[in-house]
Amino acid sequence: MQAAELFARPTVSPALELGAYEELWAQDGQSFKTLADLFSKSINDLPSCFVDLDVAKARAREVLRIFKSKHLSDAGFVVHGTMDYPQALRDARHPIQCLYYRGNLDLLSTPYRVAVVGSRDASEDGVRRARRLAKCLVKDGVVVVSGLAKGIDTAAHTAALEEGGQTIGVIGTPISETYPKENAALQEQIAKDFLLVSQVPVIRYSRQSPQWNRLFFPERNATMSALTHATVIVEAGETSGSLTQARAAIQQGRKLFILENCFSRGLKWPERLLSQGAIRVSDYDDIRGHLGIPAHQDR
Repeated sequence: MQAAELFARPTVSPALELGAYEELWAQDGQSFKTLADLFSKSINDLPSCFVDLDVAKARAREVLRIFKSKHLSDAGFVVHGTMDYPQALRDARHPIQCLYYRGNLDLLSTPYRVAVVGSRDASEDGVRRARRLAKCLVKDGVVVVSGLAKGIDTAAHTAALEEGGQTIGVIGTPISETYPKENAALQEQIAKDFLLVSQVPVIRYSRQSPQWNRLFFPERNATMSALTHATVIVEAGETSGSLTQARAAIQQGRKLFILENCFSRGLKWPERLLSQGAIRVSDYDDIRGHLGIPAHQDR
């Protein structure tokens, strides 16, 4: 959006737009695709342009009550067309209009952000590789991004924190929820000290079944890719959600790195993604070189 358009727009109320976004999601059949299609036809419109304002206010009060019950006094909300909205999100196939967050949103403006992802049911070798990679990234001043899932995600986040680095969690549940429960303390630490983001509507999530809520996770992966400069797959099976992120990275023009060990397990996906533009890497120096990251003097 041009600067003139921003100044021409009336003052945006985050609370009102939050409620409008939640009301849009409350409608039957709504999805990230249908919402992206809606806003692609009216690129300067806010969520409040499409719903009754009194209903939007009521929805906002409902969400804020939920936040209060979860003791979330620091939850924030940004909408497309405002200064704080991360423009990198527009590279997604179905760009999200709104983003919930807790923490320091400025971390989305850092020079290097790299997603480290892989299997929830990770091998011991996979966990070691993820931890080593995260620590190398942190030493070079890179922000480590992952999804706070079990396995590789948890290893990447915790190693980044242990090394004194910065990390961002991109979750597939509302900002008010924790999944898996055993990562509650880790998620809270990331939200308080760094950045936690979610695109998942609070009310819709609370009112539908876990089976339907699982569909938010693949969309989360596409957003994680858009918010980063590159994705590294540490290890993954043929049905891993990490492959959703891999496809999104290629579609969005982000670099996609596949660790060498993924090619020696009889898997089909590494070669398939390699033919589509992924980069095969054997060690961290390969990744650093492809991204043009200056080496930290003490590394």
